[in-house]
Amino acid sequence: MSAKKVLIAEDSSVLQNLIKKVISYLPNFEVKIVKNGKQVLEVTKSTKFDVILMDINIPFVDGLDCTRKIRSNPDPEIAQTPIIAITGNAMNYTEEEFLAVGINEYLPKPLNFDALLTSIKKWTE
Repeated sequence: MSAKKVLIAEDSSVLQNLIKKVISYLPNFEVKIVKNGKQVLEVTKSTKFDVILMDINIPFVDGLDCTRKIRSNPDPEIAQTPIIAITGNAMNYTEEEFLAVGINEYLPKPLNFDALLTSIKKWTE
């Protein structure tokens, strides 16, 4: 069985490392980390991920625009990748706004790591 691929799109290196460490408790998961929206769009062109953890406030292209662009990818496997939004600004958005761009689920910061693992398992099984 091949490893599940997780893309972490997060500009905070502290959070990147914490999330990667938490995911390491799940068996058979591979993590790729990017710091900004340009990198998200670049890496999702050529690599299929099982789930994307998307910070909404990342530099260059924000998480909402990244999600819109991923959803419009001509490859249905890429376009339908589950996306979990991670945001410290959940109050600035409604759940409807997240769903409208194609985000599957969102988790507020500070992250509840048990909820994060539950969510990753849910979207990758």
